[in-house]
Amino acid sequence: MSLQTIIYRVRQFIDASLARVSLEHLREAEEILPLKAQELFRRMGVPDQKHALNVMRTLRHDGCTEPDLMAAALLHDVGKSATRIYSWHRAIIVLSKHLTPRLLARLIGGEPRGWRRPFVIHDQHAGIGAEWAAQAGCSALTVSLIRRHQEPLNRAPLDQEERLLVSLQRADSAN
Repeated sequence: MSLQTIIYRVRQFIDASLARVSLEHLREAEEILPLKAQELFRRMGVPDQKHALNVMRTLRHDGCTEPDLMAAALLHDVGKSATRIYSWHRAIIVLSKHLTPRLLARLIGGEPRGWRRPFVIHDQHAGIGAEWAAQAGCSALTVSLIRRHQEPLNRAPLDQEERLLVSLQRADSAN
């Protein structure tokens, strides 16, 4: 792991610890999301809400206006709210991913029970969030973008959905 990556992750940890979401920011999300999906957004922890809003703003700054992409930006991590994932869980996940991938594979393997639950849920959050978004009335495109937001795309995007997916992934990585 490079020094730049470590500095970025430390800054990300501090930002998450100090995260606040104002009523104005909540209204901004409510303008985009269907009513039941607004409930999903409010279910997320404040650091995840702040991150989602930052992802959406980055997309807007880059000129993206697709409503389904904006909704996916706001809900891409909602599946993490299926359990309590503390900052130290996230730190273990990030460090393990870079330093000991085999340990991470052991942490995320198996059923989401007991002490492994936060690790397994973190790994499966895209699918969980996509299911919830579908149940909340989000579009098929929004649901697909949420489901695929961590999917590596090792080729040029083939269609509009994949171009939107790449945009979501870039904005997510930047925040």
